[in-house]
Amino acid sequence: MTSEPKVLRPHVLLVDDEPEWGDALGEQLGRRGFKVHVARDAAAALALLESQEIDALVTDLRLERGDGVSLMVQAQELVPQLPTIVMTAYGAIDTAVEAIRRGAFHYLTKPFGVDELVLFLRRALDDRRLRRETGELRRRLNDAAPQGLVGRSTAMRAVFEVMARIADADVPVLLTGETGTGKTTIAAALHARSQRASAPFVAVNCAAIPEQLLESELFGHTRGAFTGATQASPGLFAEADHGTLFLDEIGELQPALQAKLLHVIERGVIRPLGGTRERRVNTRILAATNLDLAAAVRAGEFREDLYYRLALVVLEIPPLRDRREDIPLLVEQCLESARRRHPTAAPRRIGDEVMAAFLAYRWPGNVRELAHLIERLVLLSRNEVIAPSDLPRGFGSEGPDAAESGPGPFGDTVLPLREIQRRYARWAVAQNGGVKAHAARALGVDIKTLMKLLSE
Repeated sequence: MTSEPKVLRPHVLLVDDEPEWGDALGEQLGRRGFKVHVARDAAAALALLESQEIDALVTDLRLERGDGVSLMVQAQELVPQLPTIVMTAYGAIDTAVEAIRRGAFHYLTKPFGVDELVLFLRRALDDRRLRRETGELRRRLNDAAPQGLVGRSTAMRAVFEVMARIADADVPVLLTGETGTGKTTIAAALHARSQRASAPFVAVNCAAIPEQLLESELFGHTRGAFTGATQASPGLFAEADHGTLFLDEIGELQPALQAKLLHVIERGVIRPLGGTRERRVNTRILAATNLDLAAAVRAGEFREDLYYRLALVVLEIPPLRDRREDIPLLVEQCLESARRRHPTAAPRRIGDEVMAAFLAYRWPGNVRELAHLIERLVLLSRNEVIAPSDLPRGFGSEGPDAAESGPGPFGDTVLPLREIQRRYARWAVAQNGGVKAHAARALGVDIKTLMKLLSE
């Protein structure tokens, strides 16, 4: 014969300095399924809160020693979110309303029926349970985010879900998204959650290294392979052996290197520049781009076979404007990080008006732009609370489509054409995250022409 499951009785602390009323009410609550602890004053009630596990507090507002509002405040310091119901005489309703304002769940005017108190007690306990479950859900969502990443938005939760599924899958992953969305951070998080976490994570920006040097940087070279090669180098593939190699800006890889990269992916071997012997490597490749690689394949600018090798899994990182609910979390993270780097800086938090401006802004530079702005504000603001006056001149005044509308007005002065070209070129570079190769491509000029425009 199986025994019935034990039903847990909610523990209620009843505080009333009238013995007959308090004892009678406690007895009635006990008959209705509650475990009641009775106290006559605030001091005895606080002692019980420290020694017993209390689920709800019922207190008279007027006590011979102490008062119910002060008791409630002290009780909630000991037991956060402790549901409290206050009892009051008809003439003290104003005080009861003040108790509600300071956190009481409900108030009852004496005399009242026990069933009415039981009804509100159960509602208060249900409310507390829901709050706890909601808090636990939020903690789980935060725990689901890999270390270093924040996000509660639907878009980022989808990213984290895919990351959890592919972290240990030993296949290439292509990260796509606009400049500044955090592709490098996500690549590092994928490595940290994989079985390769104890081996090196090596990152290289394919757009930042000239083509002639990138080949030896990736695959290594022998001594004397080219002018200046005074000693051999194993290359980044070998450095990341048994680990992960992150190829950022993969769309900038030239055709000859695309073919060699495909060879490494297919065969798992590299041959250093100037060498005659191949070396086997076990390296997982993560790649990233802010270009439309599929369009580049159609245009003949990127190898189709390499694209399909890299794009076995595509993880698209949303721009910041599509995850605005994450902005307060990112601001908090960036502010904390900046204050650690600059501990003597004055700012402690972001003001409400500034946060509203952040939420309305389009963020063409995404998370990177936000992080840089927060650091600037921490360094330059003299206020403990960062105010709108601390923001750069014109921030947020361009409107939501400013990032796509051009370099902005030139005022009433007619400028020389070269000056307009120089300003436009600088704006184009800024819009492309400072990567001149991308800006040149967007402008339809070569890198030398862009450099000339910038210098003029």
